[in-house]
Amino acid sequence: MDTCIASFPATSNPTQQPPPARQSATNQPGLPPAHRAPLAMSIHLRAHAFAANPLRGLAGTRSSAAVSPSAAAEALRALLDGADAAAHSHLSRVLPFRRGRPLARSPDPPAPSSSSSPPSPAPPPAWRLAWLPPSRVPGVPSDVFVFLGSHGGEEAAAYWAVDVSEVEGARFGGAGEGSAFVDLRTLMVAADWRDKDAMGELAIAGHARALLEWHNTAKFCGACGAKAVPTEAGTRKQCSNESCKKRIYPRVDPVVIMLVIDKENDRALLSRQSRFVPRMWSCLAGFIEPGESLEEAVRRETWEETGIEVGQVIYHSSQPWPVGPNTMPCQLMVGFFAYAKSLDIHVDKKELEDAQWHSREDVKKALTFAEYEKAQRSSALKVNQICKGAERGQSTSSDLSVESEEPAPMFVPGPYAIAHHLISSWAFEGAPKVPSSFSNL
Repeated sequence: MDTCIASFPATSNPTQQPPPARQSATNQPGLPPAHRAPLAMSIHLRAHAFAANPLRGLAGTRSSAAVSPSAAAEALRALLDGADAAAHSHLSRVLPFRRGRPLARSPDPPAPSSSSSPPSPAPPPAWRLAWLPPSRVPGVPSDVFVFLGSHGGEEAAAYWAVDVSEVEGARFGGAGEGSAFVDLRTLMVAADWRDKDAMGELAIAGHARALLEWHNTAKFCGACGAKAVPTEAGTRKQCSNESCKKRIYPRVDPVVIMLVIDKENDRALLSRQSRFVPRMWSCLAGFIEPGESLEEAVRRETWEETGIEVGQVIYHSSQPWPVGPNTMPCQLMVGFFAYAKSLDIHVDKKELEDAQWHSREDVKKALTFAEYEKAQRSSALKVNQICKGAERGQSTSSDLSVESEEPAPMFVPGPYAIAHHLISSWAFEGAPKVPSSFSNL
């Protein structure tokens, strides 16, 4: 079965500064830079990237939201028809997408203070979503807008997403406005995982892309083949056949992702796929098959890809992953620690390029904070240049293949993918203790 690796990890605690690095003898402050090892550390974030959507939190639930989907849809139709557009356009905000890319803006960062000595480097530009009033999205029927949620006080604004890939004659963004349609993976890498607002915007964009791509692939009823039409402000669909009227819900594809641990020898199993950038290793992962539990999927995938038998399986966390292929618009990565019962590796070359056991110390060295920071900075600058009108040239993969002064022999996905947090929590915090009530199903 094809695996799906969450290639670049995620989530952030903007209120918490990164914890102090755990230093080795080779990166003590007194040593000259040429002899320092890359800084390795555990990055603790409040929520995974694409989770903690501010429009879907407690303030945005249907029980407490100031704007219901039906009321928001009615107000949007009125605005699109021109009724009180000027007076009430602030109550609706629209995020356009083109070919899966959200409209983003990236203003230049403020200049660094000249009073500091030595002068501090300029911070990388911070991107934000480029919300538009409905009047800026002309000629689009109201039923193709997708309701994302509401936010605010008594006059809460309703937030929408719409696919404008086929809209002709309308202009969205451009160098003059400092905005452009940017690939969501690039925005993911460019987001500062310590910035609460940036991670919230990323979660909104991920939710919007997942819904829009689902609409693009679920155009017909799977029961009778009739056309499926949007309902409930685009959050659901329904068969248009009066004799069927099947309700259709957004698709979620569950994936298990696991760090396999050799407890006796204090090692972890990491793997490479041929599509990975050089030096990158990650966790095993794979889709869940019908009729199996999550634990069974962990054991099956590990056995199929590496020939290793797994016993105990312990849940860690989960992460929505809306940056997979368009045919699977929202994968749900379900993370586990899995304890090996056998140790001999037999790699399935159709699935993996390689798989190896790595010691805890080697894994710690692979968690190189400087490389993640460089990847974030270079991607933020790339987004800024795209929004200024530069052509898309460099790929996201090459953005992530950054080098420090002495690059580590290997590195693992960055802090916006669940794989990072599985690996980091084992490397720095040790293997989780199995609760006494644990069921080894």
